[in-house]
Amino acid sequence: MKSDLNVSKDPDEWVSGDDPMTPSQASYLKTLCEQAGEETDFDERLSKAEASKRIDALKAKLKL
Repeated sequence: MKSDLNVSKDPDEWVSGDDPMTPSQASYLKTLCEQAGEETDFDERLSKAEASKRIDALKAKLKL
């Protein structure tokens, strides 16, 4: 049984989700884009929430 403490909040519900992505997110996202062969899809203007969703999608694609 999953504990409610382990459930992460949907990025669309984050209070700071509209803020620009953090430098850590940008670095990780850029690395994932390169690993997935999608370097041209890296967008430094993403919000925190958009970056989080993109990171999750790339991790799934790369099976990480």
